[in-house]
Amino acid sequence: MKEEPILSVQNLAIAYKTRKGFIQAVRDVSFEIMPGENLGLVGESGCGKSTVAYSLVGFLGRNGRITNGRIIFKGQDMQSLDEKSLRELRGAHIAMVYQEPMSSLNPTMRIGRQLAEALAAHADLPADEIRRRCIKALEDVYMPEPESILVRYPHQLSGGQQQRVCIAMAMLNQPELLIMDEPTTALDVTVEAAVLDLVAELQEKFRTATLYISHNLGVIARVADKVGVMYAGELVELAPTAQIYSHPLHPYTVGLMRCLPDVDAPRGTRELHPIPGRVPSPAEVPAGCIFAPRCEYAAPECSEGRPSFEEITPGHFSRCWRAREWLETPLWTKKPAQSSTYVCAKPAAEEPILKVEDVRTYYPVPFTSVRSLIGLEKRRYVRAVDGVSLSVDCGYTLGIVGESGCGKSSLARTIVGLEAPTGGKMEFLGIDISDEPVERRRREVIRHLQMVFQNPDGTLNPSYTVGDQIAMSLKRFRVVPADEVYGRVVQLLEAVKLNETYYYRLPRQLSGGEKQRVGIARAIASNPKMVICDEPVSALDVSVQAAVLTLLQEIQQEYQTAMILISHDLSSVRFFSDYVAVMYLGKIVEYGQVEEIFSPPSHPYTAALLAAVPRPDPTLKQEFIRLSGEIPSPVNPPAGCRFHTRCPYKIGEICEREEPPARRMSMDHIIYCHLPADTLHAIHPVIRRSA
Repeated sequence: MKEEPILSVQNLAIAYKTRKGFIQAVRDVSFEIMPGENLGLVGESGCGKSTVAYSLVGFLGRNGRITNGRIIFKGQDMQSLDEKSLRELRGAHIAMVYQEPMSSLNPTMRIGRQLAEALAAHADLPADEIRRRCIKALEDVYMPEPESILVRYPHQLSGGQQQRVCIAMAMLNQPELLIMDEPTTALDVTVEAAVLDLVAELQEKFRTATLYISHNLGVIARVADKVGVMYAGELVELAPTAQIYSHPLHPYTVGLMRCLPDVDAPRGTRELHPIPGRVPSPAEVPAGCIFAPRCEYAAPECSEGRPSFEEITPGHFSRCWRAREWLETPLWTKKPAQSSTYVCAKPAAEEPILKVEDVRTYYPVPFTSVRSLIGLEKRRYVRAVDGVSLSVDCGYTLGIVGESGCGKSSLARTIVGLEAPTGGKMEFLGIDISDEPVERRRREVIRHLQMVFQNPDGTLNPSYTVGDQIAMSLKRFRVVPADEVYGRVVQLLEAVKLNETYYYRLPRQLSGGEKQRVGIARAIASNPKMVICDEPVSALDVSVQAAVLTLLQEIQQEYQTAMILISHDLSSVRFFSDYVAVMYLGKIVEYGQVEEIFSPPSHPYTAALLAAVPRPDPTLKQEFIRLSGEIPSPVNPPAGCRFHTRCPYKIGEICEREEPPARRMSMDHIIYCHLPADTLHAIHPVIRRSA
């Protein structure tokens, strides 16, 4: 007999009530998920992915409602169920894992009690059986010492551990449908890889149907059996994973793929092609094909009528007037109208613009006991940066990578003067800035050393217009005469691909990508010699990421600005950087030119980071280098090599006792490791194409 789908969504339409009436957020969405199948849902922010997910469990809120279509779960119409019946389904038969685990976990309750409540709400079991199942659930998600985890509070766990607890909670009742809404977005690549492994294992073990929502095409390629691409509230393409990546039939799908930097492509060989424009507001949906205003392949008929969601080949659906044409002439063969493969011409070798020597940044740990307060215990410190040395030349980019807590951002904040160094020496433009916090630095240093932060909302004043905030930098550093400030602000807005109309807009009137561009415009307003970018694209959609990376390259090419790019995304680092420093627990473990870092020999930690990067190609099968355990506390780092507690290639007591030597693999390539050179050459992520 033919197997019935666990979930069937048919012509779903969802609207939200606003002051202007009902606004359609989702229109005509249809898909099915079979038992044990994983459907990946991908698209830019605001496309309706999460709205579809919330509708499946009845979480649309008071102002949201389903205006058309049906949601069938195991043959039952979800819209016919009352609130009591929905509560019985949630958790027991349908479970959901959210993007931010702390929004799901109660900070005032211990983990054991929260797990027990999730189980007791749907099963009448004795206390000892509930405890046994909770421990088993934590073991299933590879939590170390599960019994000790039960008595901890959420804040006592790392981000990866919190997410694993949420997955364990979702799987306690062995639901038939698991909904995962961006579950790895905020995690490091190593933790993300472990979570994705876990999802695949649980899916195979319990044959759970999964709806996996993500904006990361690499993640989707790795976990999904089928992929649905959403744009502006509509499903524009749906197909088996291998088919949609090898032969997409919608220009938007191709646009998303062209926005991705490739971690395996040498610098200068990968083109980025940002999608022009932005996702339209649900209240301002264009006539005809909804993607036509941003589509470089749009024909006159695309603006005249709305295309239907057609099955072009068996199992492959597309919402495009020219889909059958793309079947014969694949979109991949068409050259984009414009692309970015900038490799900046570097100036002749000079003295480094920035020199950092043995810099240390320690944060004191607050006293927590009477013994500490009366001086019977020694003050402890978080060793965020612990003896880092590096240099950056004019016109070059240094990428700094590593997991959360490795000291990347603390190093950046120390360089710009937002944190006071505990020791070491820093020189910028030949000026000693070691003991100068930002408020005491001379105007020349501040002017030429600027920073772009991860979250633009935290740096833009919501009360001032965009133009006024950029103009403040021009006025403070007297870059241009007062009567030329307005014109210069307009030039800066145009340099970051915004126009004059943005001058009088407030930050709340901008998208996330536009805010980040304003942050970049303000940073380059003073014509700085160096810009430090701290995770500038981590919170942005792939299309906006491509636009921002392209913009930074154009700025560097035009002004020969030195840059430091801090990121956990190794693909962006390879695309953008000339040199790379890999940090672990406050120290640099590998340093070299970008192509040397991304090919053997590699430090075991670097190889693990590279192996964990999800590739947007389902035909690639990776043999991963898995790291065991969590990052040790920077308050009490391990003796010897700090990586030895997690290193799969540890060679013995020497790793535990002695600081690793600097092994010079080439003129600029240094690896700090006890392993011999031939062993380091053999350590690299193995990637092979499936048959």
